Amino acid sequence: MADVYAPLRANVGMMGQILGDTMREHLGEAFLDKVEQIRQLAKQSRRGDESAREQMLALLTALPDEELAPFAKAFNQFLNLANIAEQFHTISRNCDELVCVPDPVEQLLGRILGGKVDADAMLETLQTLDIDLVLTAHPTEISRRTLIQKYSAVVDCLQEMENPLLTEQEHKSVMLRLRQLIAQIWHTNEIRAERPTPVDEARWGLSTIETSLWQAIPDFLRQLNDKVEERTGVQLATDIAPVRFSSWMGGDRDGNPFVTAKVTAEVLDRNRHAAARLYLKDIVELVNELSMEQANAELMALNPGSREPYRDVLRGLRQKLRNTIDYLNARIEGHQPEVSRDSIIWEDADIREPLQLLYRSLCDCGMRLIANGLLLDILRRLACFGIHMLRLDIRQDAGRHCDVIAELTRYLGMGDYAHWEEHEKQAFLLRELANRRPLIPVSWQPSDEVAEVLKTCRLVASQPQQALGSYVISMASHPSDVLAVLLLLKESGCSYPIRVVPLFETLDDLNQAASCIQALLDIDWYRGYTKGMQEVMIGYSDSAKDAGVMAAAWAQYCAQEQLVKVCRKAGVKLNLFHGRGGTIGRGGGPAHQAILSQPPGSVDGRIRVTEQGEMIRFKFGLPKLAVQSLALYTSAVLEATLLPPPEPKQAWRECMQRLAEDSVLAYRGIVREEPQFVPYFRSATPEVELGKLPLGSRPAKRRVDGGIESLRAIPWIFAWSQNRLMLPAWLGAGEALKAAADRGDMPLLKEMERDWPFFNTRISMLEMVYSKAEPNLASYYEQCLVPSELHGLGKKLRQRLALGIEAVLELTGSDSLMAHTPWNRESVRLRNPYIDPLNFLQTELLARTRKEETPSAPVQLALMLTIAGVAAGMRNTG
Repeated sequence: MADVYAPLRANVGMMGQILGDTMREHLGEAFLDKVEQIRQLAKQSRRGDESAREQMLALLTALPDEELAPFAKAFNQFLNLANIAEQFHTISRNCDELVCVPDPVEQLLGRILGGKVDADAMLETLQTLDIDLVLTAHPTEISRRTLIQKYSAVVDCLQEMENPLLTEQEHKSVMLRLRQLIAQIWHTNEIRAERPTPVDEARWGLSTIETSLWQAIPDFLRQLNDKVEERTGVQLATDIAPVRFSSWMGGDRDGNPFVTAKVTAEVLDRNRHAAARLYLKDIVELVNELSMEQANAELMALNPGSREPYRDVLRGLRQKLRNTIDYLNARIEGHQPEVSRDSIIWEDADIREPLQLLYRSLCDCGMRLIANGLLLDILRRLACFGIHMLRLDIRQDAGRHCDVIAELTRYLGMGDYAHWEEHEKQAFLLRELANRRPLIPVSWQPSDEVAEVLKTCRLVASQPQQALGSYVISMASHPSDVLAVLLLLKESGCSYPIRVVPLFETLDDLNQAASCIQALLDIDWYRGYTKGMQEVMIGYSDSAKDAGVMAAAWAQYCAQEQLVKVCRKAGVKLNLFHGRGGTIGRGGGPAHQAILSQPPGSVDGRIRVTEQGEMIRFKFGLPKLAVQSLALYTSAVLEATLLPPPEPKQAWRECMQRLAEDSVLAYRGIVREEPQFVPYFRSATPEVELGKLPLGSRPAKRRVDGGIESLRAIPWIFAWSQNRLMLPAWLGAGEALKAAADRGDMPLLKEMERDWPFFNTRISMLEMVYSKAEPNLASYYEQCLVPSELHGLGKKLRQRLALGIEAVLELTGSDSLMAHTPWNRESVRLRNPYIDPLNFLQTELLARTRKEETPSAPVQLALMLTIAGVAAGMRNTG
């Protein structure tokens, strides 16, 4: 049988060779020999050669200070190049059927139109699909923007080299460019000197759109249109936008004191500025293309006698876009320029209506072929991105709104809102929402924290509705949490009904979510405010941190089921917002599979999902990859709407409930009740050191003096992925499965795994996590870093891991993990010899830094590089 991974290995080998040449030229033959020797020893160690492991450890611990950072960098960059090769392999001409699955939209249309759904129903659903992908800047995206751009250029070179018609000279030219790029990557410092600001993070998000999604959206919609037209004979509308994008970058102020109203205002201007620049580039190109003279009466009436009617309209647009860019430049620089309403682009219609006029004229005059070129691409970009590029969500903790109203009621002599009962809070808030007089006195001088919340509300009120997405309330648990925001927005002069979205995060809050929404929808005033649409956000990260992945997943499922029933009864449409992270422990995993595993009725043609950190780059960083990801999302939401999964059997529910109860007890028994757990966690992982890294703009903890409960879900999971135990992604699940098997439920579990998408997805995710876990490496961290009196707990945790793996293999009937997904297994296998040395070196560096009051700069830099390298190798790390 042919080696289906040969092209992938060839690219990995070629780029590794070039990286080696670059290192030799920079640091000499002896350094490269040492790197290669350690790489070979790591491979032998993987095969069980104990002497090779000892030799590798001896070499690593003997590295002089000046070689620490270059060595870490060597393995780090090899892993980055391996990631690039793997990404490219999924879109290359040489991709095999094991990796490159058939187009999901094509497959779905075949199933739908050949089955119970007629073409009209499918077209109607497709036309109204509302998939909102919300980009978030979590600190697990370690790569700097300049390096990401170079990685993208490397892919361009790999793509060119697949051209069978390249001449020898052309091939040499591409190879030279590839060598130059890899040299640039090697000589660029990959660790940021300073923590990124929220504005930096927002600019990083914009770069993904500029370099990839701007092209991918029209490409995807053209392919989608072709497939639909081929099967139904119907063309999709010019303004179809099944997928849109929002952002939390610059709007998420929950626990981040650096996101202020001023920062949010700048990010909104920068988003709009980026859109104007890209539209200007498109319009300049369109001016060159639309040179034709023939036009319909509607267009000719604008410019009677014009010989270039299309260009006349476009030149006017071009000037407005230039004026808009100048206006926004001035605002970003801190000025408040005055402009006339008709001189710049104020709203989508200012671009859309002239372009639609040109489109109609071309079609009327028999030039549909021309109309469906760049002009249609621009119309579809406009439908997706608007003139604001990304709709910005605002997120704030419920307690901050409570503080504002409590301080205000105390000032007004009305009592202390914070100490009122829930029914008293609701009565007060509804009374004030209906009252026409202002509540906030002009003379009131609130505290700085309260003033900042009010500034944010006034900023929201000053923005056009199209610039903003939702106002998300984290740690929401009561109807008053929502009503408080609505009152603050009303008092700030907000004239439009922004979506105010409660985020239910803990296990208790998920269990109470439906009753909270029920209470809100029972309020006549509130139900009128919703205008028939209620958005609710389900938190994956904090619920998993609170209860473990198995219990959290079941609580999320049940909450969605109950929310669907509540909203249906109230005659309100439900839009679920899934706050998923990149890892399994934060609700991550393949999006297509995740969407199809949701409760029936919960995906009714619409969904919002967060895309975080490094997963944005892995899914959307290249135009062809982005097209694949857009197709997966679209097909999954279409399928979940038209062919929803079956209702789970009562026996499945009862079994799942018992699994959840057993798993949360097992999880909390360790994380909350084991007195040695916190000291073990802090010593066995680089959690403390992670807080010092310049990874993201947000502090690692909600409270500086807090323990595990205040630690954010991201560093909590990131730390465990570094020592390769992956504990938050599996703890509690294996114990519950083993208990079910011991009760004689294995036949039922097998039936659930086979027939219930929700349960099948959970088991599949567990398999992936278990395959990435490395108990031997975790044990090495323990030996080097953990006090001996805590070693018993480490042994217990590794026994729990082994028990879980055994339970999953018994359930799936396989001899090995991920037997049904060889591509994923190969991906993990390919990386291990390069991640292992970084892990071993990391333990050495952690041991050194913890003994020294002020570790040397080379040691600190090397430690950061090992953390970045392990993150690159593990990919979905936080």
